[in-house]
Amino acid sequence: MRRRLFLAATLTTACSRKREPLQVFNTIPEFTLTDQNGDDFTYAAKLKGHVWVADFIFTTCTGPCPRLTTQMSRVQEELGGAPNIKLVSFTVDPVNDTPSALTEYGKRYKADFKRWSFLTGATETLHKLNREAFMLGNVDGRNTSHSTRFVLIDQQGRVRKYYDTTEADVIGQVVADARELAGAAS
Repeated sequence: MRRRLFLAATLTTACSRKREPLQVFNTIPEFTLTDQNGDDFTYAAKLKGHVWVADFIFTTCTGPCPRLTTQMSRVQEELGGAPNIKLVSFTVDPVNDTPSALTEYGKRYKADFKRWSFLTGATETLHKLNREAFMLGNVDGRNTSHSTRFVLIDQQGRVRKYYDTTEADVIGQVVADARELAGAAS
């Protein structure tokens, strides 16, 4: 009897624990880049008020980018039609990743361009975002090595979590956290 009471108390306590709140690492500043359609893409007009997941890729990558983009495609699929959650892939190779190259790349991965944007633009802008806002690395126009992490950003443009895309069930983690943020008034 004692053992059953202990087990019941343990299960009740474990089930009632809330997840730790997501940290705030940094805030994404206003930016203007170019999307896969060749249109201006500003943070204020396209992302403010939305939860979003970001990554950095380039279209001619034969290394981790196809895996990252496949994973982002699965995040898109698992999120369903959630209109308040966006996906954004920034290029680290703005010289070669033109809007048309980004469009073709996105099509290969079945991107829903209403929810998933592929961005290019000035090397300096991409570098500043990658280095100072996302705190992931450099975009210098010479080297295309980049982080393979996903980044979760809340409705106020705050970086809330980084995900190692080599971990098991990273997609489930990203989707659960994005849904939680989208459903919460941060």
